[in-house]
Amino acid sequence: MNEIFFSKKIKIFKKKFNSLSKLIRISTPEIIKNYKKYILISKEYKFLYKIINYYNNLKKNKTNIKEIENILKKDSDSELLELAFLEKKNLFLEKKKILNKIENILNLNKKNYNKILMELRAGTGGDEACIFVEDIFRMYTLYFKELGWKYDILNMQQGSIKGYKEIILEIEGKNVYDKLKFESGVHRVQRIPYTESQGRLHTSAITVAVIPENYYKNNIKIVLSDIKRETFKASGSGGQHVNKTESAIRLTHIPTGIVAECQEERSQHKNYEKAIKVLRARIYNSEFKKKNELLSKKRKSLISTGERSEKIRTYNYPQGRVTDHRINKSIYYLDHFMNGKLNEMITALQIIEK
Repeated sequence: MNEIFFSKKIKIFKKKFNSLSKLIRISTPEIIKNYKKYILISKEYKFLYKIINYYNNLKKNKTNIKEIENILKKDSDSELLELAFLEKKNLFLEKKKILNKIENILNLNKKNYNKILMELRAGTGGDEACIFVEDIFRMYTLYFKELGWKYDILNMQQGSIKGYKEIILEIEGKNVYDKLKFESGVHRVQRIPYTESQGRLHTSAITVAVIPENYYKNNIKIVLSDIKRETFKASGSGGQHVNKTESAIRLTHIPTGIVAECQEERSQHKNYEKAIKVLRARIYNSEFKKKNELLSKKRKSLISTGERSEKIRTYNYPQGRVTDHRINKSIYYLDHFMNGKLNEMITALQIIEK
């Protein structure tokens, strides 16, 4: 959270808070009769109250930091200085926590948080990994249907035999990020592939990345002169149109070398719009990973390399089990899980976070 930006915004929040306080205090007949309106006003009041409370804590924290800095400048007592240094460190940690809380509460109330980009990509395992990408895609889309979420396929790259090397989706719906944010990471599958003649168990992996639109849309600015644009003929299913017109788009971000493709639409213009979304999200994801590596080598980036050892979840077909390794939870109805019944696992992950 940018502290200067928040300090400017707080005046608007305070003004709105005072206005809502007056409305609630007066309790006009119009508000009392309109229950829905009253609920909305109450929710906004509570939201603004939290923000202002965090701001007051931030002000108090800044005052305490100034006092400690004065002690460090003026005092010469070694024991007192040691204590002051420790207190200053704790105050800065407290400040960071307050700013993070402010950022979280502001982000949770942004409408854009109801739209995300999800990327499914085959990792280790060759053709079997591509098939599992297709299976996971089906699993998620059944879950979306159950919740009434809308999704749009931005790009699909077919595997050499079956399945997909990559599928990129844009998903829109109520609390979509809150429910899917824990899906980011490596998903491992253990099963006997249909191509396996000797009945041996294979282990493959795919990566899933979930990025809120608000993150990459507002934080990544793309200069058009930095983009190399190429057109090509689409491949895969699509009828006669596919190999006749160069409607597919490939965009390369020259400064980073990041590439995004789209061939899902018949219109070159629509494919370009979708490819730009994917490119922006990938640039953000790349910057996010770099930033995390600089801050701490111990922190995991949003999407891993696709190695089996970095798994967050295992889908074991012989045992009919799906296990999330972060919370050590296993569910023994894999067939239902793969048919979009994810709620038990997703709820468990959300409870652990709280």
